[in-house]
Order: sequence, then structure tokens, then C-alpha cells
Amino acid sequence: MASASHRRPLRKRRTALVWAVAVAAVGLLVSLVIVLRPGGEPDTVRTAAGTAAGTSPSASPTTRKPTPAEKPSTASPAPRRTAASATTPPARPSPTATRSSAPRPASGAAPLAGRIKPGTTYDGVATHYDAKDGDGACLYGPSPDLMVAAMNHTDYETSQACGAYILVRAATGASVTVRITNECPLPCAPGQLDLSKEAFAKLAGLSAGRIPVTWSLLSPSTSDTVSVRYKTGSSRHWCGIQALGHRNPLARLEVRTGSGWSRLTRTEYNYFLSPDGTGCGGSLRLTDIYGEQLTVDGVTIRPDTVQPTRVQFTRR
Repeated sequence: MASASHRRPLRKRRTALVWAVAVAAVGLLVSLVIVLRPGGEPDTVRTAAGTAAGTSPSASPTTRKPTPAEKPSTASPAPRRTAASATTPPARPSPTATRSSAPRPASGAAPLAGRIKPGTTYDGVATHYDAKDGDGACLYGPSPDLMVAAMNHTDYETSQACGAYILVRAATGASVTVRITNECPLPCAPGQLDLSKEAFAKLAGLSAGRIPVTWSLLSPSTSDTVSVRYKTGSSRHWCGIQALGHRNPLARLEVRTGSGWSRLTRTEYNYFLSPDGTGCGGSLRLTDIYGEQLTVDGVTIRPDTVQPTRVQFTRR
């Protein structure tokens, strides 16, 4: 039988063993709790592990600001510039048309008309000058009468007004018909007519100097036919050609070539030029502002000589 002194150490060992087992059990339980938590490890451990791996902890979701390219525009689109919304005023038609003295001709009735349209009445002013023999910038030569006028520079339109017959009316009701043979240089304004003294006197006394008028294009009755003249120095190598006595304003002058008709360039002094001699001495084709065409044959190169033809434009 063992002595008491030998039993006491045994109990102490058993007690120590029980405590050791209990501590181990508690440690195991704590470990199980840690392992079974969402994420499998403490936040501090996971954060450290993530930092060590070079990754950032996930951030709370936020609304991403769009980049300038992605950001939708909130401004109203710029209005498109149209004829109706344009702030620039439209170009004023010239001469200054104010009303029609008669119904306007149907569209295309005078397709080659320039600034001066048939069937339209224009407002302007009339002045007067000493027309001498009636010659002027159109280079027609002396006029058979002095019922002539100079057209303002703008409406002269590189001599397209030359030869036009214009009916001019004063506010008193007096009227006169003139033929354009000259140009009134600037500052003559669009719509202005500078009449010969003889023509102005049909409307008012010369002392008036300047009076308001209205005027419109005419297609007069005439027994004359169109004439043609070659300019001084013309030859088969270079020529200038002029038409005279045409009832309606002349729009084009063409010469016949091997391949058809060639249009010549009009000058401010009312000649049509062929700088290389093309068509000089050959057949000509004249076209008025209404599109009517007259073909002229047999006109030879005789500088400074007026050569009559047998043709004339239709009265309109």
C-alpha cells in the first residue's frame, strides 16, 4: 500500500493534466471559431496579407464621374444658320426696284438680262450733262438725236446697258425716252440717270439740277436694222467687234469656229474682243437679253466702218 506522501504528487499531476487538457480544448475552440468566421481569418491578418501581395483593400462603391468625352452635353446645340435666321441682311437687288409698272414677265422671259430687268420700274434721280454730239463710253459715235443718257456705273454693268432704250418719268407726269450711250462714273448711285440737257429739259427746267424720277426698259418700234463695226487695228490676228442699232439690250456676241460658236468677252467700252483672232472676219451670232439669236454672215474686217445687216431683234 502506497504511502500518502506518494499519492499527493499523483493528484497534483492529474490536476495539472486536467488544466492542460482544458486549456487545449479552449484553444482548439477559439481556433475553430476563427477559422469558421467569414473570410477565414481576422481582418488584421487579411489586410496585412493583401498589402503584402500588392493589392489594395476593396473600397466602397461610388458613382464614377464621367470623363469629358463621356459626359453628356447639357448645353443646347448651336442653331444652324439658315437664310431665315441669318443676321446678315440679304444683298440689295440693283437697281433699287420698288414696284412693277406692269406684271412681271414669266420666269425665263429675259433669261440673259443683267441688273436692268424688263417689266420693272425703278426709282432714281435724274441729273444732266452736256452730251455734245451724243457720243460716250459706249463708243457708238455721234447720235442722230440728243435724246441720250449716261447710266450710273453700277447699272452700266460693263457696258451691258449700252444701247438700251429707257422711258424716264418725272413726278409731274412728264416723260422722255432716251438711249444709253454713256456711263456716269461714281459717285453716281445705282438708279441714277445723267440725261443730256436736251432730254432733261423735257422733264424739268435745267435750273432744277436734280429731280426724282422713275424709269423702265423699253423695246421700241424701229425701222432700223442692226449694224456691225470692227475696231481700229482689227485683223485676222486680233479684232474687236461691236453691234449697233439693236432694239433690245445685247447680251452676247459669238463668232463661228470649226467646232461651233465661241463667245467673245465684252469690254467696258462696248466692244467684244477676240485676242487671238478666232472668228475674226467670219459669221457672227448676236443674242439679246430675251435669248433671241441673230446670225450675221458676210461682215468683213473693215475697221471703223459701220456695216448694216438685214436683221433686227423682235419687239417685246
